[in-house]
Amino acid sequence: MELKSNQSALILEVDDADEISVNVASGDQDGITAQLCQAIAMKLMSDETFQAELMDMLDDE
Repeated sequence: MELKSNQSALILEVDDADEISVNVASGDQDGITAQLCQAIAMKLMSDETFQAELMDMLDDE
């Protein structure tokens, strides 16, 4: 995937042990989209309440 300078993306990866890692890709690492993705990634990895909310959303579908 090639990103423009005004685009960023969260990349979620699951390993063989079902552990999820979060990475950020961006056309401009200092841009607002990269900063927002970094903030979301940090919240996703550190906030257990947020993680539980997301898993609950998956269970509801």
